[in-house]
Amino acid sequence: MATTPKFTIPGLTTAEGEKLAGILQERLNALNDLQLTLKHVHWNVVGPHFIAVHEMIDPQVDLVRGFADDLAERIATLGGSPTGTPAALVEARTWEEYSLGRATTQQHLGALDLVYRGVITTWREAMAELEKLDAVTQDMLTGQVEQLELFHWFIRAHLEDQSGNLATVDATDETEAAVAASETE
Repeated sequence: MATTPKFTIPGLTTAEGEKLAGILQERLNALNDLQLTLKHVHWNVVGPHFIAVHEMIDPQVDLVRGFADDLAERIATLGGSPTGTPAALVEARTWEEYSLGRATTQQHLGALDLVYRGVITTWREAMAELEKLDAVTQDMLTGQVEQLELFHWFIRAHLEDQSGNLATVDATDETEAAVAASETE
């Protein structure tokens, strides 16, 4: 359970520290959800490109777990109390549960394209909000989003044709993205 900080880092008010911790808690929730989703995909992906996608995902899981730890420690540094319990995550989540179970590599990659679009968009929104509030925290998110965007490119490379057309470009949900991506198999 998050508590109001009684202190924060030098140069910020406790209200600013609390605001920063709240922004980071939202990102922490997203990372905890993302690492579980990626591991779910790792276990449930099938098809001709199974091993490539299966092995591509684990380093991303490790990276995302590290990012989550960094954010949780920053929240604590700001005087907050990071929350990482499953119930708190589900309660705070503003996005839908990942919808695919056992599916082909293309279907999962199509759905993950939408997942990463959402994560990256919210990272950039948080970075904009942090611009005048705290450059150190903004820099932390900047480094993270750079790595998230790189992995998103890895996903999209599987969904792109030789002319640069992205199969999932018009998809508005994971099911549509999975169907559009499966048409590239």
